[in-house]
Amino acid sequence: MVGRLYLIVDPMCSWCWGFRTVWDTFQSELSPSVIVTDLMGGLAPDSTEPMNAQTQAYVQHAWHAVSARTGARFNFSFWDACQPKRATYPACRAVIAAGFQKQSSRTLLYAAIQQAYYLEARDPSDHDTLIALGAEVGLDTTQYECDLTGAAVQAAFESELGQVRSFGVSGFPTVLWQPAGATGRDIQLLAAGFTDLDTLHLRWSQLLAQTAIETQS
Repeated sequence: MVGRLYLIVDPMCSWCWGFRTVWDTFQSELSPSVIVTDLMGGLAPDSTEPMNAQTQAYVQHAWHAVSARTGARFNFSFWDACQPKRATYPACRAVIAAGFQKQSSRTLLYAAIQQAYYLEARDPSDHDTLIALGAEVGLDTTQYECDLTGAAVQAAFESELGQVRSFGVSGFPTVLWQPAGATGRDIQLLAAGFTDLDTLHLRWSQLLAQTAIETQS
């Protein structure tokens, strides 16, 4: 293993949606010797309260900004079709619960949540939506529904949140690089917020070169 990349995201973070195409391309080019670990960052805590008008306006403004910067598509009929809550923790736990069945299912559900939220006007802060999405990606829904509200998933989520905080990360997406054998203090920043592919390539080349020099010294 050359090292590890940490991808810190939230499935209901619009900038993470805008970054998805860039990241998918970048990740497809990585050597198998680079391990990628995704962590759920937890953008907004649990809430049963409907999102107020001010927050709705704020999030819609963010969608427009992400679309203008990245070209990502959004289905704004979501705001008429749904009564959203400002809560992304349920979606984060859903991704973790999917991973309890198979690691690849974690990636599949993350993508399904984004697709549902941004393009299909479905609300991932809603429990029934998350259960439906689990079925759509082929999860064992009985196990998934049990895990989703269970103590083990909650503990795993809290562990991921703790690791994210230990890195000093509070915004998403963030990508960090940890060379093999490096301690926590040696983790380096590859991307903070949306980063275009050319910039990501340049920074990655610089980090690899720096890692090579440090390994030889």
